[in-house]
Amino acid sequence: MSKDKTIDKALVFLVLDAMDAPHSGRILRLRLQSAATTSIRSLKGSEMKAISPEGRECRLRIEGFALFGGKPSDERLQRTGRLDLHVEELDDRGPVGLRWQVTPA
Repeated sequence: MSKDKTIDKALVFLVLDAMDAPHSGRILRLRLQSAATTSIRSLKGSEMKAISPEGRECRLRIEGFALFGGKPSDERLQRTGRLDLHVEELDDRGPVGLRWQVTPA
């Protein structure tokens, strides 16, 4: 695995908003909850785990980034703590919604 694909296992996001994507998958607006950092590039194609407030789990694959919030970059993630992702749910335990936590799988 290359250095660019390394994801900090301490990374934790909170879902601020979730909606169906136009053609497939879901769009998740996330806020960084942990002090852990990772590069934006390492997230694309990675698998994540989403956990509901009730404890239900759903596996996700990050397909790409939603651009309506602005162009994603490492600097922007550090500055704002926000990230908009296009994800595909890999099981039928979703749909992922508000207040779910998203962590590396």
